[in-house]
Amino acid sequence: MRFTILAVLSLLWAATAQAADRAIIVLDASGSMWGQIDGKPKLEIARQTLRKVLTTVPADMELGLIAYGHREKGSCEDIELVVPPAAGTAGAITSAADSMKFLGKTPLSAAVKKAAEDLKYTEDKATVILITDGLETCNADPCALGKELEQSGVDFTAHVVGFGLTAEEGKKVACLAENTGGKYIQASDEAALEEALKVTVAPPPPTPPAPAPEPAPVPAPAKVEFNIIPEVVLAEGSPALKDDGQVFEVYKADASGAKGERVTTEYNAWRGNLEPGDYVITAGLGEAKLEQAVKVEADKTTAPRFNLNAGTLLLRPRPNEGGEIDRNAQVIVDFPGEGESASNYGETKIVVPAGEQKITVKLGSGELSETIQLAAGQTVEKDIIVGVGHLTINAFYATGGDKIDSSNLFVRIVKAQKKIDGSRDEMGYNYGPDQKFDLPAGDYVAIVEMDQATVEVPFKIAVGESRNVDAALNAGVLSVSAPGAKFIEVLEAKKDLQGNRKQFGYNWGDTHQTTLTAGDYVVAADREANGGRKEMPVTVKAGERVEIAVPE
Repeated sequence: MRFTILAVLSLLWAATAQAADRAIIVLDASGSMWGQIDGKPKLEIARQTLRKVLTTVPADMELGLIAYGHREKGSCEDIELVVPPAAGTAGAITSAADSMKFLGKTPLSAAVKKAAEDLKYTEDKATVILITDGLETCNADPCALGKELEQSGVDFTAHVVGFGLTAEEGKKVACLAENTGGKYIQASDEAALEEALKVTVAPPPPTPPAPAPEPAPVPAPAKVEFNIIPEVVLAEGSPALKDDGQVFEVYKADASGAKGERVTTEYNAWRGNLEPGDYVITAGLGEAKLEQAVKVEADKTTAPRFNLNAGTLLLRPRPNEGGEIDRNAQVIVDFPGEGESASNYGETKIVVPAGEQKITVKLGSGELSETIQLAAGQTVEKDIIVGVGHLTINAFYATGGDKIDSSNLFVRIVKAQKKIDGSRDEMGYNYGPDQKFDLPAGDYVAIVEMDQATVEVPFKIAVGESRNVDAALNAGVLSVSAPGAKFIEVLEAKKDLQGNRKQFGYNWGDTHQTTLTAGDYVVAADREANGGRKEMPVTVKAGERVEIAVPE
């Protein structure tokens, strides 16, 4: 994520260095930002990255911040211009992000439109950078919005950062950027940040163009049509490759015979003319490469032969015997050569050096590894059966009641069997409805949480099985208003032996909405003006909504 924000904002900084552009960052502050990447909440990654990037903002750049989902849950209207666009706002934006709550829905289209309007996009050039870890949840079409802003704007551009989105999910928001001439960048983890900082945070000033080289002397007419015609084969005795995608990297040889100045890159069945001299040429196809020294003479055709000593793998990952090829399956090939490997998704055709190939296929929580011996010139076709079943899980407030369609819904899958310390192995998690998991055969438990309501649903799945699991939370929704209150909390109705009551959520302000397991509770509202704390009993019923007002 941090790398991706740096990449998008680096584009923005570069553009504004030459023109007094104005821009607004639109930050996703929905509840799903509490999800973790590599053990760290996404909201913390976003805060730290913004803090670091904003230190590189030019002093005269006019930059603002809009956030959504940061003040209340379940509202599509929760959009706020937190920091108006102006020069010198880096500190204000950092402070705002650091103190922001992350708890609401994802009205990303409305937020981007507000940013465009605040920048007066129909009058001036405007740029918006949207950072979101979820899809639109407020009945709007990001693709249509992009077209609308592009058509009516003077020079409007939207860049979109998909934070933790899958490739399929990313397509649903990428169009917002693409329809405005912007960029969509997918962020899946924090790992690439260290490598990117040198070129994105403080790139060195561009080097002045080199003076134009002296015109090369016109070579004497060749006595042959081509003075180099290389051939590439996969194995000794195999026919030469034609237009099969082979690549030639041509370098001049230095005094030691090693690679010197790069001359050209050529493809397929290359025939050409090089200045007479000594060269180092690398020929490759897929993951197989061979480098060798070549001497080229003016009046003679040189035909070097490159034997890659390689074979071809055609791998088809399937979830189960007879199942369709799964394009979401990751196919990793560890081929001969220290630390050498390649990763693809779905059906994979790859040329690799001959020898022992370790194949690993990952699909959801399922993983299968096997070893294939591949001879030079050989093609091995193989179905890789991972051995998983497919689970789709949804949650309902009550059996037979309304389906929960919220990005705050949290679904976690664990193994049913507990370890000796009482913990259970986690197989995966995600936010929102219609969550899908690929799982090896076995017994599991789905732990489903919506605000303060939690339910555990045990289930069994077999290889090749497609199963739907419905989790009934036996819960309802409580909506509280307490005019003038600065703090609202929900407590268990029954006190313990010490007279204390368990808390079931709270909110600063005079409104609060949450999902609770059916039962009896007490709502308490603290008011400074009247100097009092008012409590009010309430009963929450499964599948129902209850609204109460705590009087002053």
